[in-house]
Amino acid sequence: MIIRRETEADIEAIAAVTRAAFADHLYSQQTEPFIINALRAANALTLSLVAEIDGRVVGHVAFSPVTINGRPSAWYGLGPVSVLPECQRQGIGQALIREGLQQLKSSGAQGCVLVGDPDYYVRFGFRNIPQLTLPGVPPQNFLALPFGEHIPHGEVVFHEGFNAKA
Repeated sequence: MIIRRETEADIEAIAAVTRAAFADHLYSQQTEPFIINALRAANALTLSLVAEIDGRVVGHVAFSPVTINGRPSAWYGLGPVSVLPECQRQGIGQALIREGLQQLKSSGAQGCVLVGDPDYYVRFGFRNIPQLTLPGVPPQNFLALPFGEHIPHGEVVFHEGFNAKA
């Protein structure tokens, strides 16, 4: 498996992987491919990595900037992360997330946030941090991973691309 940054040639494959990964997802409204496209169009796809096996894109992860208390920050949002259904439970998603977090940290980012299942994301060090909030999301599902000692206080807002619809 190769993990690398997306190229323009990957855009359709990323959309297909994302659609397939979320097709039967209990909490999805099937907007994930539109979110990725909206982030890309707004030049807000800070980091977009693909997992490739035998020349085929089988997974993808996106990271984009978030604001805290209405101001730009050195914090980023993780998601969506997608793996083709037939390739799930093989460590591809974990590898994409770990590589993405390492690249963010190396670039000077101060932390990362996400909305997700705490039982899954705790393995990467994510946890609920009470001083960071995301309105409308249960605290147990809004998780953060600081890369240093400083943890800001306030309301996090994901990029407006997360409001994208079909």
